[in-house]
Amino acid sequence: MLAAEDLTVTRARKKVVQGLSARFLEGEITAIVGPNGAGKSSLLLALAGLLQAAMGRVLLQGNALTELSVRERARAIGYLPQTPDIAWDVAAERLVALGRLPHGDDGREAVEGAIGALALEPLRRRPISQLSGGERARVLLARVLAGEPRWVLADEPLAALDLAHQLSLIAHLKACARSGQGVVIVLHDLALARNHADRVLVLKHGRLVADGPPAEALSEAIIADVWGIGAQWLGKPGAEALAPRA
Repeated sequence: MLAAEDLTVTRARKKVVQGLSARFLEGEITAIVGPNGAGKSSLLLALAGLLQAAMGRVLLQGNALTELSVRERARAIGYLPQTPDIAWDVAAERLVALGRLPHGDDGREAVEGAIGALALEPLRRRPISQLSGGERARVLLARVLAGEPRWVLADEPLAALDLAHQLSLIAHLKACARSGQGVVIVLHDLALARNHADRVLVLKHGRLVADGPPAEALSEAIIADVWGIGAQWLGKPGAEALAPRA
């Protein structure tokens, strides 16, 4: 289990996460949603151990994250930032293989599995500079998955993908959860969160205002309160769309 206990995170002297407590369970996809500036990315960074808490703590399997070595954290938690930096223009296959660095081996089976899962075989020898934004996003996620982390933390992993690859990636993340991994993703698309997450956390001004099943956490009343819009859910469960209320 991954948990935040009374977590407060400060950036540029501003509290961006305030007194937040939540538990994240293996075997589930948890979506973190909220308006711009709500603290979603900062919370994810803190859960990954990449942003120090001003107060409170993050626990991994009951142990404080700060007590684990960098290598231990990297083996347990795979983190995909919203705008990752790529220092070298290497082939896609090589970039995916870098996900094995925390383990100190080439992990060919895991690398090939990640390449296959994200349909990267036709791209494996192409330099990163020659890939589209969506293709690059898939390669970067494959790098995370090649590390076989217990937890996958991804900040807007679907943002640069077309619809077909969004659905494919969601299906793979669900498979990760079914295999026992914990998946925590930041999303702006509320319909994706409602239709595909097992649980949703809603943030507003750095505070947790809802935590529960998607239909409860993303009710029309909560959307009106947090986003300030009148909207309604249309369609069947699992395939709902959010539309303005007439």
